[in-house]
Amino acid sequence: MEVVMSLPLEPPKQKNDHKMWFASGFSCCLNARDRKIVCVTSGNSYFGSHLIKKLLACGYLVRVIIQNQANLEDMKELMREEIKQLESVVVARMADLESLCNAFRGCHAVFHTSSFIDPRGISGYTERMAFLEAEAAKNVIEACGRAAYVKRCIFTSSLLACIWKDNELPNLIDENSWSDEAFCRENKLWLALAKTRAEKAAWSKAREMKVKLVTLCPGLLMAPSFPNAHLETSVPYLKGGDFMLRQGILATEDVSKVAEAHIYVYEDMDYGAFGRYICFGKVVGTLEEATQLENCLNMHGHLSGDQSHSLAVAVDNYEIPPRITKSKLSRLLFRASQRLSCKQ
Repeated sequence: MEVVMSLPLEPPKQKNDHKMWFASGFSCCLNARDRKIVCVTSGNSYFGSHLIKKLLACGYLVRVIIQNQANLEDMKELMREEIKQLESVVVARMADLESLCNAFRGCHAVFHTSSFIDPRGISGYTERMAFLEAEAAKNVIEACGRAAYVKRCIFTSSLLACIWKDNELPNLIDENSWSDEAFCRENKLWLALAKTRAEKAAWSKAREMKVKLVTLCPGLLMAPSFPNAHLETSVPYLKGGDFMLRQGILATEDVSKVAEAHIYVYEDMDYGAFGRYICFGKVVGTLEEATQLENCLNMHGHLSGDQSHSLAVAVDNYEIPPRITKSKLSRLLFRASQRLSCKQ
């Protein structure tokens, strides 16, 4: 494990031949010892950076994992002043179990946001990346079980892990729904395969290691800077987007709302949060909305231009009813708001 920390830095301290650099000050008024240390993987990703900012705003001490030192430059672009508030930034590869154990040591919880991204945003996921995603998930959960101060993991999955079937979809997709791996592989839905396999691997390893695990399955992440900052996942996510549109399962959510949902779920783990949570803000239900989504992503014609005339007419003539529910997350958010109002 190598830590390449935020400024200002204390002189490096050697421990087991690994560099340990830690921040010497924090902008938050809370005393550091009163705050819990939480660890976020893939802090250089677009979603990871949003989650980190939200955690810092809530007063948490945040330790961030990146896979190589070059990722630190990406973090600096995504987080400017916030990077100075981090407890530490750790270089730890997802395939290296020992380095993950070192990174998680002393943490109250681990937020595993993602393992691999496509930096070019054009080729999308590959079958090999789907395999690596699952292996990384197992390592993260095992390291959490071995080293975390409290064995808790908040795992970012995807709605794609719920919606792909080789037979007819149920009338309503909820947290009990799982994508079919064979169907994903046959149709080269590599991102869906990756998220499905990784989440299942995490649940299996969590039972083995007695780690308390919750997973969130968000729709397609959106933000004002989305086309430039997060295109690497929008391309593979929207493979098969015409089917999702037709079935009423093409859902999106603001990236900041997804980050907030992760924190609410984590904080509710003391009050009964469990299992999976589907997270989305809007289900695209008309051809007009699909066109707006394409324009927002700078992916013109991806959903509408290649559709058959019958599909275009079907979508344009009426609003397709949504077939997914987030009622479980809505109940959790309501409980959280009630607790907050009682404290005020």
